[in-house]
Amino acid sequence: MNVIAELSGQALAATMTEMGRKAKAAARALREASGPRKNAALSTAAGAIRRRQNQIIEANERDIAAAHDLSSAAIDRLKLDAKRVEGIAQAVEAVCTLPDPVGRELARWQRPNGLDIARVATPIGVIGIIFESRPNVTADAGALCLKSGNVAILRGGSESFHSSRAIHAALEEGLVAAGLPEAAIQLVPVTDRAAVGMMLAGLDGAIDLIVPRGGKSLVARVQTEARVPVLAHLEGICHTYVHEKADPEMARAIVLNAKMRRTGICGATETLLIDRSIMSTRLVSILDALASAGCEIRGDEAVRAVYPGAKPATEDDWRTEYLDAIIAVRAVDGVEQAIRHIETYGSQHTDAIITEDRAAAEHFMAGLDSAIVMHNASTQFADGGEFGMGAEIGIGTGKLHARGPVGVEQLTTFKYVVRGSGQTRP
Repeated sequence: MNVIAELSGQALAATMTEMGRKAKAAARALREASGPRKNAALSTAAGAIRRRQNQIIEANERDIAAAHDLSSAAIDRLKLDAKRVEGIAQAVEAVCTLPDPVGRELARWQRPNGLDIARVATPIGVIGIIFESRPNVTADAGALCLKSGNVAILRGGSESFHSSRAIHAALEEGLVAAGLPEAAIQLVPVTDRAAVGMMLAGLDGAIDLIVPRGGKSLVARVQTEARVPVLAHLEGICHTYVHEKADPEMARAIVLNAKMRRTGICGATETLLIDRSIMSTRLVSILDALASAGCEIRGDEAVRAVYPGAKPATEDDWRTEYLDAIIAVRAVDGVEQAIRHIETYGSQHTDAIITEDRAAAEHFMAGLDSAIVMHNASTQFADGGEFGMGAEIGIGTGKLHARGPVGVEQLTTFKYVVRGSGQTRP
């Protein structure tokens, strides 16, 4: 692909409009592409990612070297090594092995007049994906859109510009090998933020859906400016609640994993809630494990009375997605108070309870309206790959169209196919 460092306003508009035109033209070819052809493109792309490993890592090193103002958590999200590049290739292969979601018959019935009516899954069309410093999203989003028969226009963050280019080249190789339009997966070739605004305006009607994947400010901008439908991926203010009947060792292990496995992902636990009745016997071992792993602990007065090493938590801490080795800890009086806290401060992303009391677990999971609710498991399982969906384009936290991990099935809509035998309406 051609890479353009800077463009004048008029030239940038012309470039983006042309991307939209090509995407719209490619949409029909993708909509009609067979499952085997799409799989061939994905398989070749996965192989190309492996062959291009050194180029991808070298490109990533350029991005890392330029990332002067990023936090350690953001650097972790940006960084690629051989293991992570292999993970990207494996994620593309996992999408390849999924059933083709296009053409699925979702429902079918016959009317008394003999009309045969079917509801059939079909691609959305052209999807614009705007993301920040995660270069793996280039492959995940491109693969998911291709598998679901959608054309993708990808706009990655300037922090991952070179990494995304290198990965995109492998995806293009797969498209060409399978005889599919190169325009089926396009990467915006500039870092100019004005390109985002043009995508949000729809590129003259070319874009059917915008998917933002990034921080709160990005999502807020998309929701404010978009003139096309948005599938929002909001912040992950995730909670783990340790109930009074939690197994002590299980609670310690889950909380440690949920916070510290990878602090910079949206499924990381940001707030720990614990029943007041077990604080004197359970809290110290959990917080010691977190502190030993390098986590800063911020607690309410009850928590600090038991664990003086905790810093005082403020009201803002309950509303913060740290994406870092920091956790807010609060004492609660039972399931209802835990639910009320999460309803007040959470983002309806992922929330977990640790308990051996099944009734308490069911109460917690039924009472919350989060996209993902969990019992005795780490919130870091909030991931399309871990759900067996191959990969994800993000975690939908809204109420319409898709919630939770957004995979290939969630990137389809449907149409009605009506078959008749000459019927006319009286």
